[in-house]
Amino acid sequence: MSRTGNNIGVRKLSNRPEQDVALLYAPTDDEKGARYMRVRKGELQMGEARPLAEGQSLCGQELVRMRRRAELPMLFDVEVIHPAERPMRDTLGPAQVASDEYRRNWEDTFAPHKASSQLAN
Repeated sequence: MSRTGNNIGVRKLSNRPEQDVALLYAPTDDEKGARYMRVRKGELQMGEARPLAEGQSLCGQELVRMRRRAELPMLFDVEVIHPAERPMRDTLGPAQVASDEYRRNWEDTFAPHKASSQLAN
């Protein structure tokens, strides 16, 4: 099994959405994976595939099984085992750590207190 990442959609290639094949053409820079061109859902994509490592997070990447084709050793049929997950956040920038309600309560708690003559007995 492999995990894939760094996909770049290039262009619409065919009208055969069931086709999912990858051509491995070069090792990655660190030589721990392979670069590929992949036809999936009628689109040509480019990316990297790396072996699955125990205990390592997929980090939003998909998990695939690649089966080598007999007629061409660098061509693989791709089966998606686990689709890539969308990020939990859909915004850029730092996480929001305070809601509006939190800010209101903060002001109630830490705002300067009224003078004791203004307080009810």
